[in-house]
Amino acid sequence: MTNNDVLRRIRYTFDFKDAKMVDIFALAGQKVTRDQISGWLKRDDDPDFDKCSDIQLATFLNGLITERRGKKEGPYPKPEKELTNNIILRKLKIAFDLKSEDMLDVMALADMHISAHELSAFFRKIDHKHHKKCKDQVLRNVLKGLQIKYRDDAESLPEVKPEIAMAVAEKPITEKPEPVKTTKKVIHVKNLKNKSKATLSIKKKSKWDGLTKK
Repeated sequence: MTNNDVLRRIRYTFDFKDAKMVDIFALAGQKVTRDQISGWLKRDDDPDFDKCSDIQLATFLNGLITERRGKKEGPYPKPEKELTNNIILRKLKIAFDLKSEDMLDVMALADMHISAHELSAFFRKIDHKHHKKCKDQVLRNVLKGLQIKYRDDAESLPEVKPEIAMAVAEKPITEKPEPVKTTKKVIHVKNLKNKSKATLSIKKKSKWDGLTKK
């Protein structure tokens, strides 16, 4: 995963606007412009794409920690010049105040299941014998789990099967006549027909009666 991938995923998960992204950088003591934010968030094949450096992403994550956990007394935390997946994972853990159990639950949301022992290896010092490098797959699933956990708009809506959606979309829309008006017209016509038949029947009956009397 690239630094731009991480930045884009966090931004999408919390629906941060450009102005909010600028504010988060400012919380870590770095001033950035909306044009810079726009360049970092563009697709890699976009002509205006700009690569996000390790220092810039580390600064953003430090600002995210401050934004979610509050500012600590003293100077701004110094951003790392070289950023690894392990460092990114640790900063996300701090920002969202996740315990080991919480981290495992987040990863489970993305259908990734590891043991608590494996998870703890990612947070050990690099020179520790049980230290384990965090691969892109692990970081990707953590970010995916955070998205499922915190972004509750379209994902929370009931799923609609594609074939049902297509059937509804292709179904022609027809206007139905007003039932009250139609009913009145039918009744009126029927009344006229009944009236005509009744009149004709009476006339015929009176004619034959006359002949019988004679």
